[in-house]
Amino acid sequence: MKSFIALVRARTLEFVRDRGTFFWNLLFPMILVFGFALALSDPSPTVFTVALAGDAPVELDFISIEQIDFVRYDLESGETMASVVERVRRHELDMAIDFEQQQFFLNTENHTSPLIRRIFEDSVLRDRMNGIEVPVFVEREISGQPIRYVDWVVPGVIGMNMLFSCLFGVGFVLVRYRKNGVLKRLKATPVSAFTFVSAQAASRLMIVLATSIFVFAGTNAFLNFTMEGSYLSLLIVTTLAIICMISIGLLFASRLKSEELAGGLMNLVSFPMIIGSGVFFSLETAPEALRIASRVLPLTHFVEASRAVMIEGAGIVAILPNLLALSAFSIVFVAASALVFRWD
Repeated sequence: MKSFIALVRARTLEFVRDRGTFFWNLLFPMILVFGFALALSDPSPTVFTVALAGDAPVELDFISIEQIDFVRYDLESGETMASVVERVRRHELDMAIDFEQQQFFLNTENHTSPLIRRIFEDSVLRDRMNGIEVPVFVEREISGQPIRYVDWVVPGVIGMNMLFSCLFGVGFVLVRYRKNGVLKRLKATPVSAFTFVSAQAASRLMIVLATSIFVFAGTNAFLNFTMEGSYLSLLIVTTLAIICMISIGLLFASRLKSEELAGGLMNLVSFPMIIGSGVFFSLETAPEALRIASRVLPLTHFVEASRAVMIEGAGIVAILPNLLALSAFSIVFVAASALVFRWD
């Protein structure tokens, strides 16, 4: 019993004296709770999602309905009406109103279309009865089968698996090597730091890429995912994303020697990326601050590009901004890890 108590006391003191790990265990749950609160909390639950393109000539009563979530698109900032209509076709939006051309779009295969049409027409009628000069909107009917949630979420799930495999498969392992003195012994050999680190990265790239392909192919055999684009484009964006995530793992592995602190910091990076990168839910209706912050997360660019390839049939040119972002992140992280890397 004395030995047991002594070991418990020693381990507890070790944890408390490791201030980084100690404060991490206090702060991380708070960060996670606040992250979910920001991303998922909605004080006014909505029933429909309607796109508003252009500026409304008058203040419509329809726009003030609290049960409808309105997403505004600025057609002068690069967004096109065709891309908005395509979201209606894929059932991502229940309705789209084009104020510039005075028309609205409904999907005839969406079961919510008759109800949202009735609500819109009744609202316009009330405005006219109140003396408001509401323009005549022309209805444009389109058709399209809905995109299954599994088709939409599979890039995010694969990206999440890649993120954890790269961070913990590279960063955590190298930290353990440093803690156990393996890196210190390697320092005495002719192997250079660049050779050692690049070999670790190459090994992890092959493993994670093979795993991702296997997971995608295995599940696709049963679920038959929607694939409008090229498998080559999907392979390119996946490879770049894996390299970027490996570079993040190398950054953590360059100096840390505490496995607990390394694991905590990696979770600190990975969980906000999962929450804020649109892995499980669309960022279309997320708060503006979250949408802006998501652009600095590498996982966002992978999820966005892979969904564009699979669902929208996007080519290399269309996803080029995402590819450039992943490449830039990789260069920055690799350079930073090279600058601060130490054997011991």
